This record gives sequence, C-alpha cells and structure tokens, in this order.
Amino acid sequence: MANETEQLVEQLDCLIIGGGPAGLTAAIYLARYHRRVAVVDNGNSRALWIPISHNHAGFPDGIGGADLLGRMRAQAEQYGARLINGFVDAIEVGQDCFLARGEGLALKARTLLLATGTENRRPNVNPATHRAALDRGLLRYCPVCDGFEATGQAIGVIGGNARGVAEAMFLRTYSDDITLLATEKIEIDEDDRALLGGAGIRIEERSLEGLDFGEHRVTARLQDGTELGFDTVYPALGSDSNDALAQALGLQMGDGCCIAVDQKQRTSHAGIYAAGDIVYALDQISIAMGHAAIAATALHNDLRLRDGQMRAG
Repeated sequence: MANETEQLVEQLDCLIIGGGPAGLTAAIYLARYHRRVAVVDNGNSRALWIPISHNHAGFPDGIGGADLLGRMRAQAEQYGARLINGFVDAIEVGQDCFLARGEGLALKARTLLLATGTENRRPNVNPATHRAALDRGLLRYCPVCDGFEATGQAIGVIGGNARGVAEAMFLRTYSDDITLLATEKIEIDEDDRALLGGAGIRIEERSLEGLDFGEHRVTARLQDGTELGFDTVYPALGSDSNDALAQALGLQMGDGCCIAVDQKQRTSHAGIYAAGDIVYALDQISIAMGHAAIAATALHNDLRLRDGQMRAG
C-alpha cells in the first residue's frame, strides 16, 4: 500500500475505512462502478489470523487469510481503487462530504463506508506463540469456520460463562470429548450445567493458569498444578468492536457495540454505510462480502440519485 502525505486528496466518491474482506469487496465493486474510492487500513484485519480456511467457497483446497486479502487488494487496485496504509482517528462532517484525518492523512469523501471489524479477546499468550499455535491448529477462534477440522479431537473451550456454554454445545457436533475451562471461575447456572451434562461435556471447576503449546498438543495448566491435555483449544472470551469512529459520529448502534444498518447497509447518518463484522450478523467472510456488495451498490445508486442520474423510488 502507498503511504499518503498530509496533503488533501482530491475529493473521493467513497472512503472505505478497513481493509478486510468487507472493505476490499466494497472497493472492488465501487471501482468497477467507476467511482473514485480509497481504502484506509492499518494492516490488522482479523482475517490475517486465519492460517487456512476450508469453507470459503471456490477454494476446495483452502486458502489462508493473508493470501485471500492479498488477492483482493490486487483485484481492487487493478480496477483503480487506492489502498492507503494508515489509521483514521477523526472524521469531520461537512456539507455533503466528510473529512477524515489521521497521522499523515487528510481525505475528503462524499460518502463513508465503515468496515472496521472486531477484535477477538485473546488468552494470555505472547504474540509469537499465539501465531504459531494458530498455524498448527492448536488454537482456534471460529467453530463455524473450522469446527470440521476438530472432528473427533479432544477440545478445550475457555469460557466459564454462557458464552462458553454456547460454544461448547456448538462444538459437540464435532466431538464428544469437550471440556469447559475458565480463566477465573465457572459462572453458569444450573440449567446450563444440566445442558452440558446431558451432552457429555465436562466442566472443569479449577481455574486455568496458563496454556503450553507443544508440536501437536496443548497443555492446560490449572491453578492447583494439574495439567490437562487437548488437541485444540477454543477461547470463547468474546470480542470487542472497533467502534470508536461510529461512536464519535453518533451512529445508532445495535446490540450495544455493532452499527445498526437498514437492508441496504445504510447507517443512521446519511452518506455513511457499514459492512462486515462491525455490523451485527454472523461473523463470516462470506457475510462480510455480501454486506459489502449490498453497501457498495446502494452507495453508488444513492450518489446517482444525488447527482440527478436516476429517479427516486
């Protein structure tokens, strides 16, 4: 990606903030609609965590997150989208335009598309170990994406609350050897305990002290020194939306931390659209790409209407 200076760029039709699957899909669509579009991204898309995905349609042998994003970036640039390495930390709302600023950035756009995504809460593991564990399939975050790969394995689920219960029960589709772990203490009610018990899912009452990753196995160290072995571990610790810009813009939020949108991915503020994991939906690449296609097309048609190129209705 090219770096931009503080010089104000010629007005864009759309500024996309976030260069994950949603943002890049929108950029491809808008560039092919002959729109002047730029994507600002700081290189931290959650898709980069994916060592290889086997449920992304069209790649029967799987594709890694970095490879997928690289292909999407090349495709967007091929049609004229500008990709900018940076971080937008403030947006000024003007008359029929927006001015986005960040370190070395000043971009003026008629519309905005927010695709800022979310961040998973991680267990206490150093970054290098975390990356290596992901690559070996010892640490996984998305049972919808890769539960199939954990079929028949001994699985640890970290999350001593209702969220952990839900993830453990979902994974029961793939394995009958599942243990629920907690970083502090188990806080689940009797109904959930009965649900887990009926499914044959073990509840470990002792707190998790740490994780050690070997070549093929994960060791969970408990507070009393006991060690449990697993083939893979799923943290069910929740996630945090990258919603600072949405909050600063006063956008209506749904479910507390996700941007509320209509059926065309329009937000509560005219000229601002949202797509991907920052919108309340199933967090999947295919969903993010679908959001982006809808948002980009609505945005293009809304600009056509604004410019008198089509009739309302």
